[in-house]
Amino acid sequence: MADEKPSEQTEFSNQISEETGQFDARFILWRLFCSQNNVPIETLPSELEGEARDKWEKLKDRELHKPAEEE
Repeated sequence: MADEKPSEQTEFSNQISEETGQFDARFILWRLFCSQNNVPIETLPSELEGEARDKWEKLKDRELHKPAEEE
């Protein structure tokens, strides 16, 4: 059993490419937001309502739209 391998083995890199860097930051921010606000991680940002939606929009604007010199 230990010698069994999947028929197709995929290797993943831990590097963040220039093309996906922005999206990776948003993903990390979303996970942080969910943990701090008791929102299930499976929830989509577009499914948020009321105060939770307002908090997400403010956090996203503050953290993802900072000028480069502040980062």
